[in-house]
Amino acid sequence: MAYQALYRKWRPNNFNDVKGQEHIVTTLQNQIKLDRIGHAYLFCGTRGTGKTTIAKIFAKAVNCESPVDGNPCEKCSVCKAIAAGTSMNVIEIDAASNNGVDNIRQIREEVQYSPTEGKFKVYIIDEVHMLSIGAFNALLKTLEEPPSYVIFILATTEAHMIPITILSRCQRYDFHRITIDIIADRLSELMKEEQVVVEERAIRYVAKAADGSMRDALSLLDQCIAFYLGQKITYENVLKVLGAVDTEVFESMLKCILASDVAGCMQLIENIIMKGKEITQFISDFVWYLRNMLLVKTTDNIAALQEIIDMSSEHLMQLADDANKIDDGLLMRYIRVLSDLSNDIKHATQKRIKAEVAFIKLCRPSMEHENDVIELSARVSTLENQLEKADKNLNEKLQVMVSRADFFPEASNFKIDREHTAYNKENIQAEKERVVQALPDDIREIAKKWMTIVNSIEEPLLAQHLKQAHVTLAQDNKSLEIMVESTVAYGALSREEDKAWLENVIEERTGVHADVIITKLKSNEDFQNRFIDITELVHMEIEIDDKEDLI
Repeated sequence: MAYQALYRKWRPNNFNDVKGQEHIVTTLQNQIKLDRIGHAYLFCGTRGTGKTTIAKIFAKAVNCESPVDGNPCEKCSVCKAIAAGTSMNVIEIDAASNNGVDNIRQIREEVQYSPTEGKFKVYIIDEVHMLSIGAFNALLKTLEEPPSYVIFILATTEAHMIPITILSRCQRYDFHRITIDIIADRLSELMKEEQVVVEERAIRYVAKAADGSMRDALSLLDQCIAFYLGQKITYENVLKVLGAVDTEVFESMLKCILASDVAGCMQLIENIIMKGKEITQFISDFVWYLRNMLLVKTTDNIAALQEIIDMSSEHLMQLADDANKIDDGLLMRYIRVLSDLSNDIKHATQKRIKAEVAFIKLCRPSMEHENDVIELSARVSTLENQLEKADKNLNEKLQVMVSRADFFPEASNFKIDREHTAYNKENIQAEKERVVQALPDDIREIAKKWMTIVNSIEEPLLAQHLKQAHVTLAQDNKSLEIMVESTVAYGALSREEDKAWLENVIEERTGVHADVIITKLKSNEDFQNRFIDITELVHMEIEIDDKEDLI
């Protein structure tokens, strides 16, 4: 006899064998017992949760000659014919390949004939969302008023793609994802029947990898059994067959990321690939590992998470200890970057390179925004240069027009105020002397550590603006005035909350509090000639002191 896959061999034959869908099974059994059978059903849910299986059991039960408590007897000729797939009363249609109007018209013609045996003709239309609009329209009338002996069971994984006109004519049943515990119990039960020895930890990993699908779980376990035929199936065996990695690798990878150890991350990726593991599976599992860590970190009742996370209490406590060492924001960022990678890598030809770039980003956060900052700064600089050039050209033209007012009478409307276009040297010198003489000790301390303060700022765009800014003493002789040339920089720093944040940063780094004033330089205003940069002033003083000490 030819080998039969586990999911086919152990497909439930009655409602009692169905696992994880009790809310649907109970309702259908009651309908059969009370003879309240509907004419159209819609089964919705993810793959492998039992939609087609329950449809076939229901078809047997409604036609069974001697149903037992709403279950098919499985002994009568009708039950045997349906189970063997030879019954003319149960018609299975794959809408993915039979989705045209002509296919539905054929159904409409067939329903006119009553069943040859049994009570009902049951049409099971799988993946019904694949029907064309014309096919759905052709089905409407028959679905609404079928003959009394016809039952339609529509199955779909994409309920949102079903027209509302179809939905309103069906009893809808939503199939739940099957829990890990239920899948694991079923697998253990079947492995005893198959006389295959499987570690409990291995079974639970397969159950988790199945993602709520009993069929997927059986297929994965079938694959492991085939690879290690006649041997005990261990947790490590399952990891090898499924191309997965142990949680210890996730812990090592996270430590490398937190330590900004790019070389360590690259070595781990190399090890994963050389051992034949799937890089896509590793990324997916690592996201789940970080997700579990975030859940543990953001809840007070860790014990309540044990079922959700599906982890032993010992491992859960270890995860909690590790989670407390990481900032919430970092975890959110890691999950975001790796989730994006998981989506992109599926269809990528260079999966390894994409993965390596993503992990380098995790180790070097500044690189993620560096290109954006450089590009934005370049665009702003270009615009400012263009505006400066245009303003300069306009001034030159006005100068010529004023000097030759006899040729340009309209120039009288553009008188240039010489006091604003030419610097008054005496006032400039006085301004510089004021700063030198009035510079308070606390502002002097900030000036000494200014570049240290700027370099400690993690937000790359704000740090870039501050590096390009000029720092001086305000007119009140006690505040720190930060003068910027860019309109974008002024907008980013001049808000009250931004100034307060900068004042706090300065105080944290120096122990000195100073009020901050943000000023935008006027167009063509030369900071170097009109003002004095106190960071340069303090630097010069330090150099002079060093020379005197040497003498």
